[in-house]
Amino acid sequence: MINLASYIDHTLLKADATEAQIRTLCAQAREFHFASVCVNPRWVALCAQELAGSGVKVCTVIGFPLGASVSAVKAAETRQAVADGADELDMVISVGDLKAGNNETVQADIRAVVRAAAGKTVKVIIEACLLTDEEKTRACKLAMAAGADFVKTSTGFSAGGATVADVKLMRAAVGPNFGVKAAGGIRTREQALAMIEAGATRIGASAGVSICKG
Repeated sequence: MINLASYIDHTLLKADATEAQIRTLCAQAREFHFASVCVNPRWVALCAQELAGSGVKVCTVIGFPLGASVSAVKAAETRQAVADGADELDMVISVGDLKAGNNETVQADIRAVVRAAAGKTVKVIIEACLLTDEEKTRACKLAMAAGADFVKTSTGFSAGGATVADVKLMRAAVGPNFGVKAAGGIRTREQALAMIEAGATRIGASAGVSICKG
């Protein structure tokens, strides 16, 4: 029997999220033993405090949701998040650079975050809904080359979310031992299990509680 909760980054990234909602998110994460909570940088310190000793990690987002910040800003955001207690960092690639074929720029951007993360887990959001299959594969290869730990399908704030086809493609691109996170639009137990079957090792979802309750 698969322990779904251990795959889930319990997520609240809405602009209007309040402190009370973040505290509730953390309480749910403690109760269900999710892999992490995933929140905007503003809330990292609070989550680190709320989740101390729980075994639940604190994940935050970098260059979110567009990925169009300059690398130095992404790196600074990463250093601050780590100082505030973040264990994992989900960064958005420079999508426009990827599409333009500026591979060295994309890789350097990812590497800047990896270095700033100082050993913390880095997940690279490729925003698959905006990419061709060739671009998705290339983004995955660049993330690996830059020293990241995961590739992630989506922000959940663009034109589409995770698909089984994208997860399979990304798993094929990175091989068996690299992290793949499916995120965006995953709301049911069945969807989550399908993503894991396709090769996802982490699920990003705001519906973590209902997914686990089935």
